[in-house]
Amino acid sequence: MRLDRREFIVAAGLAGAAATAATARAEGGPRMLEHNSGRKPFPIDTHEVDVCVVGGGMAGLCAAVAAARHGSSVVLMQDRPVLGGNASSETRVHVCGADRHNQIKNMRETGILEELRLGNLYRNHQRSFSVWDTVLYETAMLQPGLTLLLNCSCLDAAMDGSRIESVTGWQLTTQTLHRVSAAVLIDCSGDAILAPLTGAAWRMGREARREYGEPLAPETADERTMGMTCLFQSREHDSPQPFESPSWAYTFDESDLPYGAGGHGWWEMGYWWVELGGEEHTIRDTERVKHELLRTAYGVWDHIKNGGDHGAENWALEWIQFIPGKRESRRYIGEHALTQRDIESSGRFEDTVAYGGWTMDDHPPAGFRGARVGHPAAVMTQCPSPYGIPYRSLCSRNVANLLFAGRCASCTHVAMSSTRVMGTGSSMGQAAGTAAAMAVKLGMEPRGVVDHITALQQALLADDCYVPGFAREFPELTRNAKLSASRGDPEPVRDGISRPVGADRHSWTCRVGDHVGYTFDGLRRVREAHLVLDSALEKNVQMSYHQRDDQLTAPPPELPRALRIEALRSGEWRTCAEVTNNRQRLVRVPLGAEAEAVRLTLDRTWGDDETQVFSFSVE
Repeated sequence: MRLDRREFIVAAGLAGAAATAATARAEGGPRMLEHNSGRKPFPIDTHEVDVCVVGGGMAGLCAAVAAARHGSSVVLMQDRPVLGGNASSETRVHVCGADRHNQIKNMRETGILEELRLGNLYRNHQRSFSVWDTVLYETAMLQPGLTLLLNCSCLDAAMDGSRIESVTGWQLTTQTLHRVSAAVLIDCSGDAILAPLTGAAWRMGREARREYGEPLAPETADERTMGMTCLFQSREHDSPQPFESPSWAYTFDESDLPYGAGGHGWWEMGYWWVELGGEEHTIRDTERVKHELLRTAYGVWDHIKNGGDHGAENWALEWIQFIPGKRESRRYIGEHALTQRDIESSGRFEDTVAYGGWTMDDHPPAGFRGARVGHPAAVMTQCPSPYGIPYRSLCSRNVANLLFAGRCASCTHVAMSSTRVMGTGSSMGQAAGTAAAMAVKLGMEPRGVVDHITALQQALLADDCYVPGFAREFPELTRNAKLSASRGDPEPVRDGISRPVGADRHSWTCRVGDHVGYTFDGLRRVREAHLVLDSALEKNVQMSYHQRDDQLTAPPPELPRALRIEALRSGEWRTCAEVTNNRQRLVRVPLGAEAEAVRLTLDRTWGDDETQVFSFSVE
């Protein structure tokens, strides 16, 4: 089922303004749009950039930051006041991915997502979602080359043949229209807003089993999807906390709750299985479904508090979600659609640029209604972790300058039940943003980057992304130098794999005071040192107070906190750079030194006696 552009513009309440904008654009008119009544104009701010990212969830933020860091001018258009999407304070879902809540060791996504997580551990010991919002906000706000448009909803697009010429958004808080012209656009909106606005190929619902030979797909295709959830959070107090349910809430008994009402852990974070909307349209019907979810969530809490002795006397509702957490809507049709078979075969693609590993976690469309009568709330099918995701699944099949990432990427319904989680979306987002910047530099459309896929993969690996099956190629200065260390075998620091894989640590083990270094064949100019350090990938990162306490809540004790790099010249070692309060895994240290040798010395960790260095290179 398709929604045309008129439905979206009317729904935004801006049909007249958008129509007038189109006329003004066609006639070369002024930058101020008059209402048909001629009363007051809406200003139009124009932006001409290399890359425009629509959607500021985790995938979109990673895409925008990656593109800007690789030299592109970027606009990030986000329709909410905060970044993070389902991970933000408005929705409060944990970032999950290939590590499957730490069930799969050392598969936590690195790159920009790891940087954000580690920054949050350093800044946010109380595990506040609002502080997490701030970490994401300042990452975008302080990024050179990135313009952030919050509270700005994309509502129109102008086409030039098969290319997107510009997109227009309405910024509610300033009552301003923003028109963004860009060489490359990346849709990370979740709902694939640019699909109906541009004519990009897309679909919604479940494929038939025979289409891609997927055993988990239904016999016949339909338009049903996974539903949405409204979570709640509660806290325990020192005294009884009465609760009176809203008159419009539903009433439930114990038999209505598929997993029962017990468990304080669930009360603290809400019930993911309070899910509805898969049998409706998860875009057009969102507001109506939200009301049903609120009636249901309040009814469940009313039962916990007033429907029997559940030990909830001192518990009080603290927060309830008013923006439903959405699992599925439109998906783009790209150069390749990732399938169940691809995932099960570990996704071994020549153009792998991202990875997943979450289970194929398919929620039946009936959601809570089905679970109440004994149907499963979710069907989970284990899959390899990691599995590769190809660049072609991020490229539009028919719109030349459109990329996408996140849950609207080119996947079948079955495959998307795994790729939809935010850790995987972040991995795709960073790949899309890096590819967009590369396309701009090379003066080509994004799909042409597939002919330069090795360069894209190497750029991602250098930025500490994991690309399963591919190793980083080090600079000539690193490859040809003699490598030595004060203890142990240092060769793993230049083997190109910057994390443990299976039983192989791919790291040099060291203690405070140990050093590792390169000796050159003469005096050489050393511009930069590139380090990948130990951030405890085998553990999960705690993002809120209701997660298990065995997860990271502060900078990992293994992580090096202080280190120095020294250069040897004329027989004398001199310190040329010091890092004194490190809280990141990927560390780039400018050197600008002429040296016969350089060495890295560990001075301090965040607590442990021993740590790992996964990569150390110079160029």
